[in-house]
Amino acid sequence: MSKLNNKVAVVTGGSSGIGLAAAKRFVEEGAYVFIMGRRADELAKAKAVIGKNVTTVQGDVAKLEDLDRLYAAVKAEKGALDIVVASAGFVERMAGEQVTPEHFDKTFGTNARGAYFTVQKAVPLMRKGGSIVLVSSALHLKGLPEHGTYAATKAALRSFVRTWAAELKDRGIRVNNLSPGAIDTPIIAGQFKTAGEADAAKAFFASITPLGRIGQSDEMAKAILFLASDDSSYSTGIDLVADGGITQL
Repeated sequence: MSKLNNKVAVVTGGSSGIGLAAAKRFVEEGAYVFIMGRRADELAKAKAVIGKNVTTVQGDVAKLEDLDRLYAAVKAEKGALDIVVASAGFVERMAGEQVTPEHFDKTFGTNARGAYFTVQKAVPLMRKGGSIVLVSSALHLKGLPEHGTYAATKAALRSFVRTWAAELKDRGIRVNNLSPGAIDTPIIAGQFKTAGEADAAKAFFASITPLGRIGQSDEMAKAILFLASDDSSYSTGIDLVADGGITQL
């Protein structure tokens, strides 16, 4: 039996990487999925990859009017919502002394503010027994140069999860956090000027990961499915760390 039969899900950042992998797996498990992303061409490709039971909404989680359009589409097409995965994220490597207000605001605007209002605006549509999953990062557990603002936004997500889990428990809505390690997604390549630099970064992360490799998007999708489905029915407020052991050993 499929794990998400007749469930309705929203996945932000659903046009690539972890978000796309999660959306694809949700549909395979019987869900109808709304995916949101900033680039129309990437959304079209994602829709083709997922193949069925998917609606795309172009938008930026940092813009509240775009989130309003997303949930208006959910309400118009399905009427209610069961699962929210806040996966949209932005990372720009920058040493602390080089951080500008613009960099700071963009990072927090997408990763922390965007995730916060993604959830806030979803809650009125959510049915009892719903599940919210925030995609954080294991970097909130570990200091890494040039990632200070990014890591801080991911620590904010961990904090949001605890509060929302307490606030929404009486409605039967569970809220959990996923903290991936280094994952082979386009977000790594986006931090570097050349493919060679990106490959070197992947090799470095693999070398410091106890399991000896970086993770794959589908591995994170499996973890998200666990948190979104009844397989994790007795878990709320948790931080599921899936990082190959890099922050644990």
